[in-house]
Amino acid sequence: MEIRQLSYVEAVARYGGFTRAAGRLHVAQSAVSAQVRALEIELGVTLFARTTRKVALTPAGEMFVARARRILAELDGARGEMAEITAVVSGRVTLGATAGLGPYDLAAALAAFRERHPGIAVRLRSGRVTGLLGACDNGELDLVVGPVHADLPPRFDAVPLADEQLLLALPPGHTMARGGRLTLGEVRDEPFVSMPPGSGLRWILEDAARSAGFLPRVHFETHSLDGVRELVAAGLGVGLLSRTVAEIPAGPPIEVRHLHPPPAHPPIGVMRQRDRILGPAAQSLRHHLVEAAGLSVEVLQ
Repeated sequence: MEIRQLSYVEAVARYGGFTRAAGRLHVAQSAVSAQVRALEIELGVTLFARTTRKVALTPAGEMFVARARRILAELDGARGEMAEITAVVSGRVTLGATAGLGPYDLAAALAAFRERHPGIAVRLRSGRVTGLLGACDNGELDLVVGPVHADLPPRFDAVPLADEQLLLALPPGHTMARGGRLTLGEVRDEPFVSMPPGSGLRWILEDAARSAGFLPRVHFETHSLDGVRELVAAGLGVGLLSRTVAEIPAGPPIEVRHLHPPPAHPPIGVMRQRDRILGPAAQSLRHHLVEAAGLSVEVLQ
């Protein structure tokens, strides 16, 4: 079955005959007749009742044409959206992003986007995901890239881009630095380093600690994952770190242990306000961020 055949069947039904349909489609009448007949043979049904005076849809034809029209409408919509995106040559997008994006390389994605759309200006704003979503609500941001928590309000649409894993970071030479997996409860008496209350990492730490039966004693707070690593490396406590940050060879030296059970880390995703229509520039960036994650834009449907 070919799209061309669907178009021919729909045209014959719309214009009431093969000759008029061929004229509208600017093709030979014999080509329309041959393609419709080939489709009927493939489907094993007769779509049109043909007489010397008129052509009418059979019951099977009516069912088929209704579905064919829906398919053709979807294709037209897809073509329109893609044409709109590829036609974007200028514009402005406001993008919010959290500090820890795990394996998703936002900087590389934005560099590739600039090369592809040099006329689009992207304004980047960093912060905690709750504040960024609030700014998205207020219309200050078009898109937000960050952790997609399970309690994300339904007024937001989210597309996951990457998964992340959390590890336990310990100072060099720590007594628990060697061995297999640890439980978080085994370090309950250790001082912790984390991000401030309200941050995603702090929420994950406190939630995992509650599940292990204790409240973590956070002695030092910092506003970045790199800061957590630096404080742990200085011997000021232990902390949770994303695998991406914990295993960077160039960072300050730390010891890393896997935890059992591993603390749940929400996926990194791109979010937007459902009820707000994105402009062509923002829509183009959203598509690009998804493609940069190795995903098909079909996930946006």
